[in-house]
Amino acid sequence: MHTRTLGRGLEVSAVGLGCMGMSQGYGPHPGDRAEMVRVLRSALDSGVTFFDTAEVYGPYANEELVGEALEPVRDQVVIATKFGWQIESGKSTGLNSRPEQIRRVAEGSLTRLRTDVIDLFYQHRVDPAVPIEDVAGTVGELVQEGKVRHFGLSEASAATIRRAHATFPVTAVQSEYSLWTRDPEPEVLPTLRELGIGFVPFSPLGKGFLTGTVGTTTTFGAGDIRASIPRFEQQNRTANRALVEFLDDLARSRESTPGQIALAWLLAQNPSIVPIPGTRRTPRIEENASSTTVALSADNLHDLDSLARRLGVAGERYNPHHLALVGR
Repeated sequence: MHTRTLGRGLEVSAVGLGCMGMSQGYGPHPGDRAEMVRVLRSALDSGVTFFDTAEVYGPYANEELVGEALEPVRDQVVIATKFGWQIESGKSTGLNSRPEQIRRVAEGSLTRLRTDVIDLFYQHRVDPAVPIEDVAGTVGELVQEGKVRHFGLSEASAATIRRAHATFPVTAVQSEYSLWTRDPEPEVLPTLRELGIGFVPFSPLGKGFLTGTVGTTTTFGAGDIRASIPRFEQQNRTANRALVEFLDDLARSRESTPGQIALAWLLAQNPSIVPIPGTRRTPRIEENASSTTVALSADNLHDLDSLARRLGVAGERYNPHHLALVGR
């Protein structure tokens, strides 16, 4: 796999790995901890060197898993984690990006990740109670102290990104982006290009929908976040099938998979884009990593783009509570 550069000098694999689902979010855990450690380490065999986690995943359990798995290969990987929540009795109770909290989270994450430096430290959600300049300044101090290498934001507005970047350079912004989630395009992506900031799309496969593995009759079990997302209500999945059918047809003509086509489309948008699809299975990691070898013609890209815009998407990507936390 080739590499890409986020911001001013953070070199990562062109496709990363979102690790959240190994601890939460998509129903019951598929295997024991040792199995997940093996899956994480297997990513390196496919050239994946960029791993994404957060203290709130679990909480804490995902960082601990990533730390255990990657400790033997720490010098070969880039680890991103996130701060920004108040966690009490094992649950997130709201936002908290006060400077003292950022420092507490950094120390905890360093311990759980079994490392002496966090490669990329994101604010997970913008906290309206704390000026973004204070957040950026605090992470800047952690960089000066050698505990963090790069500063990032997640689901922030273009205006907030500009204010943060003016205080301390933002290396990467992480937001949901895919063929069926285009929210960053009008304002965020042009801002990132202007400022030289990398972009890290999470859920680049539409939480599984764009792979064709989620059908109109699929049921979501306990603990699966998709059960609470309007876009995954049955009538919306039916309305959104046309895009997946087009991906499937194109994939067959390219001897690839719908997921690889969706990732290849993302990679073609800009060389500073690095998607982080999540999975709990080594074959899926291999498949996603191989998307870098899928060549799409200008006509293919145009057809995908125009189809997605013409069809639109039925259903919001978050429930009202979570939707209110983005774009600040």
